[in-house]
Amino acid sequence: MPIQSQRERFTIPDGVSYLNCAYMSPLLRAVVMAGEEGVRQKQHPWTIHPRDFFDGPGTLRGLFGQLLGATAEDIALVPSVSYGVGTAVANLPMAPGQEVLVLDEGFPSMVYPWQDAASRVGATLIVVPRPNDDDWTGAVQERITDRTAVACLPHCHWTDGGLLDLVAIGSRLRAVGAALVVDATQSLGALPLDLAAVQPDYLVAAGYKWLMGPYGLGYLYVAPHRQDGRPLEQTWIGREGSEDFAGLTRYGTGYQPGARRFDSGEACNFILVPMAIAALTQLLEWGVPAISTTIKTLTEQIARDTMPLGLGTVAANRRAPHYLGLRSATPLRLDLLSRLAAEQVYVSQRGSALRITPHVYNDRADVDRLVAALESILPR
Repeated sequence: MPIQSQRERFTIPDGVSYLNCAYMSPLLRAVVMAGEEGVRQKQHPWTIHPRDFFDGPGTLRGLFGQLLGATAEDIALVPSVSYGVGTAVANLPMAPGQEVLVLDEGFPSMVYPWQDAASRVGATLIVVPRPNDDDWTGAVQERITDRTAVACLPHCHWTDGGLLDLVAIGSRLRAVGAALVVDATQSLGALPLDLAAVQPDYLVAAGYKWLMGPYGLGYLYVAPHRQDGRPLEQTWIGREGSEDFAGLTRYGTGYQPGARRFDSGEACNFILVPMAIAALTQLLEWGVPAISTTIKTLTEQIARDTMPLGLGTVAANRRAPHYLGLRSATPLRLDLLSRLAAEQVYVSQRGSALRITPHVYNDRADVDRLVAALESILPR
């Protein structure tokens, strides 16, 4: 069932219509409180004990694993998508003549690392062009060949929500012996994902958008068969026996079990981790299916109400329900975002699309305010 507006859990002022979660989410009151408590704890470092370096991150791994459908042991804590993708690049071999698949207008952090790696080894970066029929799944599958080494793909396109069937794509990649790296930043937390069916080798998600956490903390899922790989950093806490602070100078060669070796340095951040725990706890309480259904009612209403303005979107069966990318036959006004912001309506433009991404803090009044503002700005 849809969730009633949760605006009271946030500090969004009256009159502000924030329809831009794909840019970054506002923070829940509970998340802010957790961060403030973390700051107060750091004021008194004698209250921070060795176990605190492990317990908070352990709780966070478990919550993210529950959201994703993985175990806590499969999760590393990273500062960014580029860090997670860099880990995948470092551990997925490519040979001269092989190919790496990315999407046209893909997010740069999903393109630059593979572009660099391919150029160094003599592989080829294949940019899958935007399909005229919005069928990204078919477009990607057509480009998968025996030369494909890796596909680095989102669950939905970050500009307009164009959906990819990662189950079908993953199956095709495995058939040719290729790896799958997924960027779930613009989907996880708002769009259900069947991890067991997709079977990614790596999956990364920034935590400050649909996962509603702080900036600077994200998540990396590493499939069990990839967990003996090489981390980007050789951190002290990622090593076997690091719980014994007195014995840290007894250097060894072993790592902590599971994906923890891939954590970035200082991943046990005593401010960000409690904030992320509070955020994921609330998301799990709401439930991703209910969140998705709730946002879908808003994006469908916006799509209907803006059709008379000459704005179209990706067909509903090929678009993530929490996402809307409105396009016009003529270029969007250069001042459109500033004009909307003057009306306290906040959205984004990505590529040629006006990107509208509401969440459970929005309601029909926000939709009406957006549509009224567009009617007053756009030419008829």
